[in-house]
Amino acid sequence: MQDRRTGPARRAGRRLIGVALAGSALAAVGAGPAYAESDQLWIGAPSETVLPGPEADGSARERTVAVRVAHDNVDNGVPAGRLTVDVAGIAAFAQVSWPVGCVPESAVRAVCDVPEMPAGTESVPAATLGIRALPDAGLGASGYVRYTAAAGELEAYPAETLVSVGNGPDLGLSQAEHQSGLRPGTGTEVRATLSNSGNRAVDRTLLSLNASYGLRFAERNSNCEYREHPTGTSALCVLDEAVAPGQEYALVTGLGVRRQALYERFDHSVQPYSDEALEEARGNETWTPGTGSELDLRPLTGTRAAVSEPDLDPTDNYRTVMLDARNTADIKLTGSRVAGAVDDVVTARVTVSNRGPAWVASLGAGAPAVTVRFRAPEGTSVVGLPEDCWVTPPPEEGTAPEIYYCGTPIHLHDKASHTIEVRLRIDQVVPGARATVATVNDNPELELRRFDPDLRNNRTSIVVNG
Repeated sequence: MQDRRTGPARRAGRRLIGVALAGSALAAVGAGPAYAESDQLWIGAPSETVLPGPEADGSARERTVAVRVAHDNVDNGVPAGRLTVDVAGIAAFAQVSWPVGCVPESAVRAVCDVPEMPAGTESVPAATLGIRALPDAGLGASGYVRYTAAAGELEAYPAETLVSVGNGPDLGLSQAEHQSGLRPGTGTEVRATLSNSGNRAVDRTLLSLNASYGLRFAERNSNCEYREHPTGTSALCVLDEAVAPGQEYALVTGLGVRRQALYERFDHSVQPYSDEALEEARGNETWTPGTGSELDLRPLTGTRAAVSEPDLDPTDNYRTVMLDARNTADIKLTGSRVAGAVDDVVTARVTVSNRGPAWVASLGAGAPAVTVRFRAPEGTSVVGLPEDCWVTPPPEEGTAPEIYYCGTPIHLHDKASHTIEVRLRIDQVVPGARATVATVNDNPELELRRFDPDLRNNRTSIVVNG
């Protein structure tokens, strides 16, 4: 997880284009005196899960629930601790398999060892529970698994997972490995496993894909339709292979790495096919059918079946893969000169250009691709800013001029530019008044030093009456 700065985070939060990690809930914290001002302990667990209901013979498929313990200040070390798990809320309809490291205190409660977190460690696995429905479990039964955790003088606020029972398929995608060091002009593949961990089959699957602008689909398959948009290409595919409970398929997507590639992102998701789901995914956009060979799933295990019902647990249906390329993008700033008399309002312009060859995009946080900062030139006041600007006032009034920040959109294509217009009121004529405008280089997602080959042109000036 990346920490966003106060100013930019306020702007970025409004434009998040990523998808939150589905199914995870972190509890708030209460801390003991030694750590109260320096660290916080968290419990990370799925907010809910659905158990496949029992079959006629009383058997039922097991669900796993993974629980982690984390803390905020990775500069601190946290000693080994304990996680307490209470399953009394589900005991009437489910049974729990306790993993190694968890010692039952009763039929419905166990204490699990939490490993030490040395400095530099953000989180550790605490327990992976196996839960399955009892032979007489009724559909719709539900209850909570509850957790508390403590380590040293830190004590986490309780967390919980809602567990219910239902029948249906449960499609899921494995997490493909992130890739780095890709070379523009080459190709790569994203490999994942599509599985059904529910207790009913699907006869067709709707697959949604999105490749960011620096990537291209190696083939446009005939059972898919495609749409171009400013940040990449999306595809919708209908897969005719039936996926039975316990069956797994290999899903392989070939991608080309374009010359504009830098920090890229590939998203894919699956759900049981229906005409309604396809129409909803299409929205009001125009999609173009592919003309290549069909995209097929490659069976790994299991047998075929053909009954479709709603997906039991969609939290694992969506995955994101980051693909980084070896490339550069030269960001250049261009300022402007304005003139006027006292009380005139003038418009100064700062242009942010991307001279390529790569594009630049904040595909994770949805923050500005490039942010600049400046102060008002001597003798002037800022009276108008674009929407994607904000101000950081000085700690105490009158101690220093305010600092202004302005951002580009979340992406800046190669050879593209964005102009920021700043309205200044001239309070006093100061010949040659000058303000330096510079890029902000501390965005952890798009650190300019990592990809900009020439930082000398990342500064410019606004000049008033000069």
